[in-house]
Amino acid sequence: MPLLGGIRPPIAVLLVLVLAVAGITAAVLGRAGEPSVPEGVLSSQQHFAEDGAVALRASIDERVTDLRRTAAGLNAGDPVEPERILSDLGKTYQKWTGTGVIDLRSGKVLAARGETIPLGWLDKEVLTGEHALVPRMVRLESGDVRLMSMAVLDGEDGAQQLLVASNSIAVPSINLGPFRSMAVVASDGEILSTAGFERPESVNSDAEREELDFLQKQMSGMADLAAAEAEKDPVSSKEPGSHGYTGVSGRLLGDEYNGRVVTAGYASLASSDPEQKQSVGAGLGLTVVAMLPVVQEEASAQDHGVYGLLAAGALVALGLVAVAVLWGTIQRPLIGLFLESRRLARGDLARPVAVPRWGETARVGAALERVRTQLGGGPAPDADGRTRPAGRIGVRVPLALTAVLLLLWCVPVGLLLNRTDDSVSVPAALVNDQRDRTDLLSDRVRRALNEAHADVVSTARLIGGREDSGPAALEALLKDAMRDHPRYESLYVADGDGKVVAHAGDEPAAPWSTAKRLPPLRVTGEGGSTPVVQAGSAVPGDAGLTLVGEVRVQFLGSLLDRPGLGTVRVVDADGRTLASNRGFLAFAELPEKSLTDLVRAGNLQVGAGPVENGLLLREGGSVTVAAAAPFSGGGVASDIGWSVVSWQDADRLQTVPSQREDRSVLAGILGLAAIVVCLGWLHLVVARPLRDLAAAAERLADGDHKSVLYPRYHDEVGAVVRSLELLRQQLQTLRRNEALRQAAAASQPSTRGM
Repeated sequence: MPLLGGIRPPIAVLLVLVLAVAGITAAVLGRAGEPSVPEGVLSSQQHFAEDGAVALRASIDERVTDLRRTAAGLNAGDPVEPERILSDLGKTYQKWTGTGVIDLRSGKVLAARGETIPLGWLDKEVLTGEHALVPRMVRLESGDVRLMSMAVLDGEDGAQQLLVASNSIAVPSINLGPFRSMAVVASDGEILSTAGFERPESVNSDAEREELDFLQKQMSGMADLAAAEAEKDPVSSKEPGSHGYTGVSGRLLGDEYNGRVVTAGYASLASSDPEQKQSVGAGLGLTVVAMLPVVQEEASAQDHGVYGLLAAGALVALGLVAVAVLWGTIQRPLIGLFLESRRLARGDLARPVAVPRWGETARVGAALERVRTQLGGGPAPDADGRTRPAGRIGVRVPLALTAVLLLLWCVPVGLLLNRTDDSVSVPAALVNDQRDRTDLLSDRVRRALNEAHADVVSTARLIGGREDSGPAALEALLKDAMRDHPRYESLYVADGDGKVVAHAGDEPAAPWSTAKRLPPLRVTGEGGSTPVVQAGSAVPGDAGLTLVGEVRVQFLGSLLDRPGLGTVRVVDADGRTLASNRGFLAFAELPEKSLTDLVRAGNLQVGAGPVENGLLLREGGSVTVAAAAPFSGGGVASDIGWSVVSWQDADRLQTVPSQREDRSVLAGILGLAAIVVCLGWLHLVVARPLRDLAAAAERLADGDHKSVLYPRYHDEVGAVVRSLELLRQQLQTLRRNEALRQAAAASQPSTRGM
């Protein structure tokens, strides 16, 4: 018999799969102890670090880009006094710790603002080398590290000046929540800045001081590990085929202290587009580490190991019964038919055929017995040529019985065991992470809108400083600005009546009305398909002219697209949707009233609070983890009353109960797959050919000696078909010889008469 054909392989494979599924069930459902920290908590720390890295990278890139763009705009016009340059720069952008203008010929500082910028790092290589004017990190005398950005300005009489701006490399200034800390780590593992640790002067007891020392040591160790991991290639560091964060990211598990386990996530600064090579922040070799001590999961009161072993044992018992049914009802009778048919084909007609009791094998056995009788000289079939089959119960009955036996295990395990429908337990760390990540995202969107308005203000000043303010010159300047500002859908200059004087990009979606005093950042477009977010600034020196930039809603949606947060929306003070990371209707209400109440509570500065104050929403049989964070922190965007709200179903979080439920469903699916594969295999290669064999054997026994029998497979059924073909040929020869004898006997009397 061939290795993969016949009745034996599918039954053997079914037994092997049953034992394998039982082993997997015992392993995944009967673990001796659950992990001390749920997988969802570790994933959340990784996502938190990724969010921090995205925010830090965007902040660094925006500051460098703004400085270079300002210098390019100044170089396009007449030379400006250094003091005025720094004054206008400080009014437009409040993002640098220090700025200065230096004369490149003499090295003299022409103007300075903010903290003193050290000049010892400036040399010929910095200004004219292969990496000229590339931002770099410089350590101050105080030990702090600053990122120095540079741009060349054209001064009077052809003299060149160097515009320098310094800014600190720090984690985003957001609410980290209780016990969380973040750090920015250099490529060598040095911690450049931290946030979230308690200050030593606030520590009043030896226990608190000891815990703070422990956490700082843990952060130092995590920083070294994260810096080493960040050196890996972003593609090779991920699972094959996985997507998500473009840089290197992961999670770390630290030591345990006072019932809490230190968890951490890390993420290297990476460009939002892996093909983009212009990201300054991504090239600094920095890594963000987010650390959070979480309460260690207590062991469950129920012994899940017993459940796993009982489930595995039940599957083995049912599997053995199912295999015994298949062996006794299909395999053994079919092999008996194979032996009987081969005996008859060899000419051994002495013994009657052992006919099975029921099914297709009984029909084939009865037909073989009739053929044996005919070959032995017995009576030919009746004129009707019909003999009823010996049994109507086919081979599909044991297959169905086997499927039912295994489904008695698959259905309860997959659908009933370890269910979390009635009560979902969500760790407080996951709820806090939802809130803190939403707050971080709110800060990022607010900064992006502030940046959009600041860019409009900067471009408006460039327009006001140009001598040529004709429509053609304005459109050329706006096109250059559009090329540098991908966040805008369109840029246009409107006069006092709202009429568009010049524009670049798409046609303006909404007019800029100056009939009444409106905020510099506004949203219009009600009744349309998408909201229109506008940022406007008056053009200096030209009364009545206003530069307006319409922010792309898709740009805001891209900021909200973060893994592990579920659905994220930007809403106004009334809870109407303005942007989302998923499909949405313009100005649509939030899907649940509780989410609207959460947004309004945040706008009233009540705060979402801990779990009992509304972040864990229970409605009906579902549990939702939600958070809302209003814009706050300064800038024009903080006054528009917008909020970022996020929510997701609790069953999607990788908590210990949900993981147990997932494992149970996995075990049930694996069992169902074994049923489909093996019983489907049996039906295709045994059941269907056996039914055809039974019909062919009955036709042969009924006297059809002309139909040639061809085996479909080279297995037991095929062997019986080959034997039947040999028997058919023997019957045909026997009938021919008998006809010849009868013809010879009929001709003998006439011969004697002659």
